[in-house]
Amino acid sequence: MIWQCCGPPDHERRHRVCDTGRTASFCPGDNLSKPPPRLWPVADPTGQPGSAVWHVDLATIPPPGTGDPAWLPPEETARAARFLRRADRDRFTRSHQALRYVLGRHLGRHPRDLAFRTGAHGKPELDDPAAGHLPFNLSHSANHALIGIGAAAIGVDVEAERPITDALAIARAHFHPGEVADLTRLSGSARLRAFFACWTRKEAVVKALGLGLSLPLDRFRVTLPPAEPAILTWEQASGSEAGWSMHHLDLGPDAVGAVAIARADTPCARYRLPPNWADAT
Repeated sequence: MIWQCCGPPDHERRHRVCDTGRTASFCPGDNLSKPPPRLWPVADPTGQPGSAVWHVDLATIPPPGTGDPAWLPPEETARAARFLRRADRDRFTRSHQALRYVLGRHLGRHPRDLAFRTGAHGKPELDDPAAGHLPFNLSHSANHALIGIGAAAIGVDVEAERPITDALAIARAHFHPGEVADLTRLSGSARLRAFFACWTRKEAVVKALGLGLSLPLDRFRVTLPPAEPAILTWEQASGSEAGWSMHHLDLGPDAVGAVAIARADTPCARYRLPPNWADAT
């Protein structure tokens, strides 16, 4: 969702960004015709090199409690319990179980043995000197979750598409003027899909930087579909010193996603988890 949290611990979202004329690169051939996640290859996270994103279909995971509840420590279980709606509690629990699974398999550790801390602006980090610095990020919306592991700082974002009558008003309040101008040239479903694509691209950049609310979304400009995903301009230098790679994720007719990596010319593999991953111990 546009207004949501993801963790662990929660990285409170409503992010944004900035610079002075630096463009993001994209992997050659990384265009908007990439297949949806049902066609992504199944891959175990163990030893996967480079940058990668795993799509998790939260609707297919058994209800919390039927798997291994020890995957989540008491503090995360307590955070899940604070959600008023059962659906929100389940999404939080399932997505954080998936995050622990991906990181645990990648590091050769049991998911329950992972410990986290928060950075200066609330971005989750692994709290384990033996694991080294492993950039990762989580996002979830409706039944979609994305988990990214990066060769450099990485941000992922997913938004379930739904009708929004005031998309242009939201854009004027938060987006770069150039993005607003691009959106006004569109109408109907094309405008709505471009709005969500723009939002996820911007959120992915902010999450990669880990700057949270301190970086306004209107301080930088990204491309809108059908253009290749890229950062066009920055209004100040918060992210301009890094080269950037940006990837559009086609998640089917009901959602859109994006990946931003703070390194130029960096490809990002796309995977699905094995069907029985939630039964792993």
